[in-house]
Amino acid sequence: MRTGVTTKAKAYLVGGGIGSLAAAAFLIRDGNVPGHNITILESAPILGGSLDGAGDPVHGYSMRGGRMMTTDNYECTWDLYKSIPSLTRPGMSVFEETVEFNEIHRSNAMARLVDRRRAKVPVASMGFSMQDRLELLKLSQATEESLGASRITDCLSPAFFETPFWYMWSTTFAFQPWHSAVEFKRYLLRFVLEFSRIETLGGVKRTIYNQYDSLVLPLQSWLMDQGVQLITGCQVTEIGHQTNGDEFVVTALHCLRAGKVEHIDVLDGDLVFLQNGSMTDASSLGSMGSAPPKRTKADSGGWALWESLADGRPQFGRPAVFNSSIAQAWWESFTVTLKHPSFFDQMEQFSGNEAGTGCLVTFKDSNWLMSIVLAFQPHFANQPADVQVFWGYSLFPDRIGNYVAKSMTECNGAEILEELCGHLRFELTTMATANCIPCRMPYLTSMFMPRVPGDRPFPVPTGSKNLAFVSQFVEIPDDVVFTVEYSVRAAQMAVYQLLGIDRKIPPVTPHAASHHAQFDALLKAFK
Repeated sequence: MRTGVTTKAKAYLVGGGIGSLAAAAFLIRDGNVPGHNITILESAPILGGSLDGAGDPVHGYSMRGGRMMTTDNYECTWDLYKSIPSLTRPGMSVFEETVEFNEIHRSNAMARLVDRRRAKVPVASMGFSMQDRLELLKLSQATEESLGASRITDCLSPAFFETPFWYMWSTTFAFQPWHSAVEFKRYLLRFVLEFSRIETLGGVKRTIYNQYDSLVLPLQSWLMDQGVQLITGCQVTEIGHQTNGDEFVVTALHCLRAGKVEHIDVLDGDLVFLQNGSMTDASSLGSMGSAPPKRTKADSGGWALWESLADGRPQFGRPAVFNSSIAQAWWESFTVTLKHPSFFDQMEQFSGNEAGTGCLVTFKDSNWLMSIVLAFQPHFANQPADVQVFWGYSLFPDRIGNYVAKSMTECNGAEILEELCGHLRFELTTMATANCIPCRMPYLTSMFMPRVPGDRPFPVPTGSKNLAFVSQFVEIPDDVVFTVEYSVRAAQMAVYQLLGIDRKIPPVTPHAASHHAQFDALLKAFK
C-alpha cells in the first residue's frame, strides 16, 4: 500500500494542532507507521492548536472560536473520524456520535439577523438587485488566474455589502469586504448548498461539546493508545537542512525545552511535518476587569519557522502576504460563563430557538458587527448542569460601540456584556452572575488576505524530500480555508504523497456542478 519508508523511519510533527494530529493518525492508519515512531512537538502546554476550549465554572470557560461543520462537505475530516473511537459512547466512532447528536439537535435559526430596534430582520429574501446577481454570477464563473489578488470589493458594488445575504454570509464565514475575491468565490462554490439555506443555517452541524473536547481529545487519546509521543512545552526554533541539487532535505530539529537547548537528528527516511503559520498566533485573553493585551508577531514564534524556510525559496510560499497586516486580519471573540438561566431563558423567548438550534444571532446594526451563539448545553465536558456557556465575536472590534463609548479592543468583559445587553434590550441583571472572557486574535483571518499562485506552498513543496506543510496556509485546489477540513485534507495529502500511499483521498464534492443545487441557488438569488 505504501513504498519508500521502512518501519524504522520516524516522523516528527512540529506543532500540535489538528493538522499534525490528523497527519499522525493517517501515518498510522494508512501508512502503517508504528505509533512509537511518531513524535509531536508542541510549544504550548496542551495540544489542539486553534481548536481550544478550557476553563472551569469557578474561573470561567474560554474558547477562541467555534467551528461550524457540515456532513455535505468535510470529506477528509469524516473519513478520519470514522476511525476514531468516541470517548463517551463505547462501540461508536466520533463520526457516528456526531451524526446521532445532530439528528436530535437540528439547526434552524429563527433570529439570524437583528436590527437596531431589536427586531428580527426578514431574511427570506437575500435583498439582491439585478446588478448584485449579475456581479455574483460573474465572480462565481471567473477563473482564479483572472481574479488574481483582487479583493471582494473589486468585484461587487457597494450596495451588495448592505444586503441581508452579505450580513449572514460574512458573519457565518468571517469575511471582510477587503478579503480575497478568490477565497470568496471558493466559498460560494464549496458551500453552494448553504447559499440556499443561509438564513436558517439548516445545513450546519455541531460537535457534542466544543471542538477541543469533541475532536481533539478523542484523537489525542487514540494517538496515545497507538504509542505516539506527545511532547508539550517544546519549541522548535530552527530546522536544519541541506540541499542536494534541487532537492531540499531536513537534517535536524533544534528545540528549546524547559530552558534547555535540544537537538534531534532527522535521519535518512525520516519525515517532518510543519504547521506553517498560525491564525491564532499572539492571541491574548482579557477578563471582566481588563481588556486583552495587544500583541503582535514579536510576541510569539508562530510564523518564524515558515519565514526562515521561505527566505530565498519561492516554492515554500510567501508568509509576508498573510502576516503583514494585523489591521486587516484581526478580530475579537468572547466566552461567557453564567450561573443563572435568566439570559438563556430570555434568549429562547426572544429568538424562538432553544440553545443548540439557533446558530449565530447577528446584530446587523452593531458598530462592532457583533454575533453570539448559544450552543447546546453543556458545551464543556466538565460543565455542571447549573452553568451555561455561550460564545460571541465581532468583526469590527476597532470601532466605537453603540452603547459603550469605546472600541471593543479597549473593553473589558463587563463592558462587552453591557454592549450586548444594549442590543438585546436586556437588563444588566441578566448578567449578574456572568464571567465574560474576551480574546484578541491579531491574525485570525490572515488566511483570507488577497493572494496569487505561489503565495501558499503545496503540502509537499516542489523539491522537498522529507518536509511537508500542514496548515491553513497551504494550497489545496478548490477547497476553502478557515475550516477543520482544510487542515485535515492538507495532512492527508502530505502523508499520502510522502509515503506513496495507494489509497484515494476523498475528493472535494462538486456540489456546485449539481443541477439541483444550481436551481436552488438560482431560486434563492431571485427571492
